[in-house]
Amino acid sequence: MKKTTQLAAIAVGLSAVLALAGCGHTTGGSPTAAAADSISSGPAKGTITMWAMGAEGTSLPGFVKTFEKANPGVTVNVTAIPWDAAHNKFQTAVAGGTTPDIAMMGTTWMADFANAFSTVPSNFGDKGFFDGSVATTKVAGQTVGVPWYVDTRVLYYRTDLAKKAGWDKAPTSWDQLKQLASDMQTKAGAKFGIRLPIGNDAFQGTLWMPWSNGASLTSGSKWTLDTPEMVKAYEYYQSYYKAGIADPNIESATQEASFVDGSTPMFIDGPFELGQLAQVGGAGFDSKYATVTLPAQKSSTSFTGGSNLVVFKKSANQDAAWKLAQWFTKPAVQADWFKLSGDLPAVQSSWKESALASNEKLAVFGEQLKTAKSTPATTTWTQVSAAADTALETIRRGTVTVPDALKDLQSKADSIGMG
Repeated sequence: MKKTTQLAAIAVGLSAVLALAGCGHTTGGSPTAAAADSISSGPAKGTITMWAMGAEGTSLPGFVKTFEKANPGVTVNVTAIPWDAAHNKFQTAVAGGTTPDIAMMGTTWMADFANAFSTVPSNFGDKGFFDGSVATTKVAGQTVGVPWYVDTRVLYYRTDLAKKAGWDKAPTSWDQLKQLASDMQTKAGAKFGIRLPIGNDAFQGTLWMPWSNGASLTSGSKWTLDTPEMVKAYEYYQSYYKAGIADPNIESATQEASFVDGSTPMFIDGPFELGQLAQVGGAGFDSKYATVTLPAQKSSTSFTGGSNLVVFKKSANQDAAWKLAQWFTKPAVQADWFKLSGDLPAVQSSWKESALASNEKLAVFGEQLKTAKSTPATTTWTQVSAAADTALETIRRGTVTVPDALKDLQSKADSIGMG
């Protein structure tokens, strides 16, 4: 489960930059989604029931009033659901035939419930979504949702300390990133040069390394987690700990504090950190750091997540539900939703709106999203990812070699399968 939206904290820091969320878990099977009819012309009518999690669920009731005004014959009833209760609630609703018309669905939950979703109507239209976000809507060859908002990871680094270490530009390659991290320690007084993900979701947080090195997590119906490309990527990960550049014992709660005080002047994370840093760093701190796309080996490739919009097969008002989904994906509406929630638009043209384009740190996320990838749309992803987190623990501690750790991970992934 990725971090949920932190609207209050971010509003304090950046008026234009808030937070976003994603998720992850497993259960279901391959989709057997009924083909949805084409969306009719004319305004939406009737009642639309919608479920949404976290801060999105809280903000949506007021936001959809604009849709209701444009469609006088429709009413949208939004039910807000806590993230920690959402997966079980969807399971119960699917089993009992009590699903809503439309729902917000975390990208890594798509495969879990795909057999309950309607396929996207043929005339929904090409909205110009980021490719990585489109990939999250496809399960077993069927498109069973549309992207709503997106998430990705970029490099945060202290430009003032980098300058002290003799750097006047951002690192663009793996070698440069490691050298800057080392120089931050030896020349700028940092305790550690960079914070790398450990613990839960560490594997997902480090996927930029194997993807940057040309690795793929799957091939056909098999996991491919011990390839030479994967081995080289995680030897690179391990090298930071062997050299003492990264701390193997970090606590996630200290990320912002250690970045602000300069003890760990680099980390890789999502856009919600912009607001967190504004709150922790206070006035003027914004000028001391920058965000940049991830340094590349063969490519600069980050993880993409976020949430999609899905319409359920048992919806009594599919037509209106799909019209609501169309409205949510209009570029201007996406930009307005960003201003309210901080959720990054999945529609690329929305990034031309001033609220996003005018913020240099935020614009980097839009650039990174152009090449970001999603995790496999399989019901066993959470199990495999958890096994990979354990493998990374041994790699970080140096208790096994990287080839041996990944060979063991591959064996476990083969046993788990792809659902």
